[in-house]
Amino acid sequence: MNILAIESSCDETSAAVISNGKIYSNIVAGQLIHERFGGVVPELASRAHQQHILPVVENALEKAKVTKNQLNAIAFTRGPGLLGSLLVGTSFAKAMALGLNIPLIEVNHIQAHVLAHFIDEPAPAFPFLCLTVSGGHTQIVLVRSHLDMEVIGETQDDAVGEAFDKTAKLLGLPYPGGPLVDKYAQQGNPEAFEFPLSEMPKYNFSFSGIKTSILYFLKANQAKNPNFIEENMADICASVQHALIKMLLQKLRKAARELNIKEVAIAGGVSANSGLRKALQELGEKERWKVYIPQFQYCTDNAGMIAMAAHFKYLKGEFTSQEVSPLPRMDGKYS
Repeated sequence: MNILAIESSCDETSAAVISNGKIYSNIVAGQLIHERFGGVVPELASRAHQQHILPVVENALEKAKVTKNQLNAIAFTRGPGLLGSLLVGTSFAKAMALGLNIPLIEVNHIQAHVLAHFIDEPAPAFPFLCLTVSGGHTQIVLVRSHLDMEVIGETQDDAVGEAFDKTAKLLGLPYPGGPLVDKYAQQGNPEAFEFPLSEMPKYNFSFSGIKTSILYFLKANQAKNPNFIEENMADICASVQHALIKMLLQKLRKAARELNIKEVAIAGGVSANSGLRKALQELGEKERWKVYIPQFQYCTDNAGMIAMAAHFKYLKGEFTSQEVSPLPRMDGKYS
């Protein structure tokens, strides 16, 4: 059972091949053009996908030693994501599947982040909680089975990844800034500065308030000392990161305790953050959780996770038609 998977939800063009549940290739092409603009420009992203998708797919097939005629299905990210970017991947997948006369499998990008945990061993046992954190999403997902997931908590405004990137921009760090905040934070004091933590009902999050407080904090201190950021970069990053992680893990702990779940995972681009990975492991020891953290290559957007999701959908016979179109706001319950 050979499936070619395509991921094009934002600014990475990726293709992977999975055979009988094992990933044999996972090729990712990034887009450096966005660095000069300090963020992803949707139109430029879709153009870059058009340039990258064919060589990326060819590379994935070649590395997996699978020919197009040996494929049993084509999988693709239907959403959520940028409409133009999704259109490129969706159109390519539909055309290739039509030409080869094989079925199509649509995949929810966020569901795929969760299922990245089944690429390698050990895998979480059901039910488990997955904190899915990225530049566009912050959710606590209750995972009952491979294809039965429910969002039980999510951000009511901005995603935590956006808060990291906004902080980096305010500090004058280049895009993508999230990893740089993490790098500086490792050298700083997480208790040097204090930022207010938002209080939201149930298991929900809010990060707009802390973004605003960081802005006013920097303005006030720069008014007193123009070199404040340069002189305190590591401590600022460490303090911001500490506050953001604390907000995430407070809600995750609340959900795990109230639902009596001891299997806990993280997924998404922000799950590559070293501070979050360390803090989750420490909390897991205190709460006696079994903690699952994905390999770095499966944290950020990649087709390997799309392929894993497609594998489980193939086994259940969940295919889609040639009439399918992208869903940029494909959220909610994944079952």
